[in-house]
Amino acid sequence: MLNYPLVAIVTLLALLLYFIMGIRVGRDRLKYKIDAPAVVGHPNFERDYRIQMNTLEWLPIFLPSLWLFAVSWGSDRIAAAIGAVWIIGRYLYLTGYAKAAEARGPGFGIQALAAGVLLLGALGRLIWLATQHGA
Repeated sequence: MLNYPLVAIVTLLALLLYFIMGIRVGRDRLKYKIDAPAVVGHPNFERDYRIQMNTLEWLPIFLPSLWLFAVSWGSDRIAAAIGAVWIIGRYLYLTGYAKAAEARGPGFGIQALAAGVLLLGALGRLIWLATQHGA
């Protein structure tokens, strides 16, 4: 039986959001006639491309931290709630940055804070557990 169904759902929702970002980049390539492997061209394409790439850069921080937080604290709900905040931040990053590069800050800050809480929360808990059990 799955002990962390909410964290699993948040994981899949984060990947779904990333999938949508990839579709946006592909759509822009067709719309603005930007052939691969080019990553410059129309400003709308460049912003959508950076949205996707920046999210890719954060996924290796977010996903392991999400799961390690859930497992180390034994809390599906709290980890999933913080993970949902990360997704909301990423969505706000997407919608803000898609309009103007200057509008990406709030969403970026929200997701960075959520990822930091998961990362440092998991690390702190695991260090505490290791010192309590003589590991």
